[in-house]
Amino acid sequence: MVTVDVVGGETRELDPADLGADPTYADLLAAVGFSPHEVSVLVDDAPVPEDRPLDADHVRILRLVKGG
Repeated sequence: MVTVDVVGGETRELDPADLGADPTYADLLAAVGFSPHEVSVLVDDAPVPEDRPLDADHVRILRLVKGG
């Protein structure tokens, strides 16, 4: 299981097997309803690229703020 903690939001548990064969962090984001363009994925407080294979059991999702 992967614990997905959305900063300022909900925490969910996902089974990586439900994300398809060889899931990536982009697959995880799609499963929780986010686009890689609107959030950053953090593992051990460091950002990870969305095309990296899912290899963590705890992930934090940080929503990005845009504006000017």
